[in-house]
Amino acid sequence: MMDDDILEEPSETSRSISNSSRLEAQWVVGFVDGEGCFYVGINSHPEMKAGFQVLPEFTVVQHKQDVQLLYALKRFFGCGVVRQNHDDRMAYRVRGVEHLWERIIPFFEKHPLKTKKRLDFLKFRKTLMMMQKGEHLTPAGIEKIRQIASEMNRGRER
Repeated sequence: MMDDDILEEPSETSRSISNSSRLEAQWVVGFVDGEGCFYVGINSHPEMKAGFQVLPEFTVVQHKQDVQLLYALKRFFGCGVVRQNHDDRMAYRVRGVEHLWERIIPFFEKHPLKTKKRLDFLKFRKTLMMMQKGEHLTPAGIEKIRQIASEMNRGRER
């Protein structure tokens, strides 16, 4: 299966595992604190005004045995896709700026993360705000976003 293949939702049996109890906000916060990632990629893209494309992404990864949790998150947020990540890992991903801005950001503003991942969320939100202002379309804006992204996730510990 290719990395970009979208998988069908699990069977009725495995779906009943996640449907038996609707996800609650604080459970989602704890799960994302442990398993989630806010990421900002910057790719060279000659057709873009500043020569680069900014790609924000919210992701949660699980072993394929627990894929029903990823589908439950997809239903909870009402957006995103579930895809194969690597080997026996699956990922719930939200990449659309509109969905990130209208669903993911408001949820974590209302229900703050409890770990250092909150710092990544705040930097992620700042990047999306910069994008809304069009700053990602200038070389100076790309440089600011690059700096912010370098301080997220594993870069936070440096």
